[in-house]
Amino acid sequence: MHTFIAPFQIPFMGRALVELLLLAVLAGAVSVHVLTRRLGFVADAMTHTVFPGVVLGFLTGGIGGVFPGALLAAAVTAVLLTAFTRVRRVTDDTALAVLLAAMFAIGVVLVSRRSSYTADLTSFLFGRLLTVTTGQITQTALVAGVVLLTLALLRKELLLRAFDPQGAAALGYPIWLLDLILNLAVALVVVAAAQSVGTILVIALLVVPAATGRLVADRLGPITAVGVAAAALSGYLGLAVSYHASVGYGLRLAGGATVVLTLVAVYLLTMLVTALVRRRPAVA
Repeated sequence: MHTFIAPFQIPFMGRALVELLLLAVLAGAVSVHVLTRRLGFVADAMTHTVFPGVVLGFLTGGIGGVFPGALLAAAVTAVLLTAFTRVRRVTDDTALAVLLAAMFAIGVVLVSRRSSYTADLTSFLFGRLLTVTTGQITQTALVAGVVLLTLALLRKELLLRAFDPQGAAALGYPIWLLDLILNLAVALVVVAAAQSVGTILVIALLVVPAATGRLVADRLGPITAVGVAAAALSGYLGLAVSYHASVGYGLRLAGGATVVLTLVAVYLLTMLVTALVRRRPAVA
């Protein structure tokens, strides 16, 4: 037990663990809606479309400007995506592809205007989990509170929109508004995780937890609980493995990437176990 407890007595490791536990609850809850609405591609696109906001925020305000910049880009993406998909001649995948290409290209153009390529900026693509500050933890907690409260208040409406959109429209629910709220929730997860696990790796947090829960449960409540538990466990184990590999064996492992790989490993292990259990013949 000392092996898995001692690393988190170090302040920067403790802060990283707190950040991951907050993201586990936040992403685990949102990932269920990503699963039910089949928004995996949307989540993937969101992780790239916040890039220009990250770049602009960094160029104008340094490290402190990254969060508001990413938040602005995420909000713009959510609004534009909702607006584009309301046009009948524009399919969802077309709207996503156009937004992804345009927003990411804007980010590249902004980066190219600098005389040198900065490592501080690229770290936001791949994460800086071990440098998480108390201020960033506070930002993540605020985002988690807003998103979780919104999902709780609109749970019935969002589920009706997911499983019976025609019925929801017939009952008078504003479909476009529900879509916008969910798109904003996904975007906020991306923003919250941008400075820790990185905008590229956050897609795993938005897809894998609910996918893991779906392997063992059919109802949304248990799926959410299993997803949150899987994300939290993966964060804990991934950080511990990354620490001991780096300190004890001289193998430098990126914390965010190690956590994501651990989450994928938990998913694959769960898939294997559930497959074996279901194949086991019933006892007479």
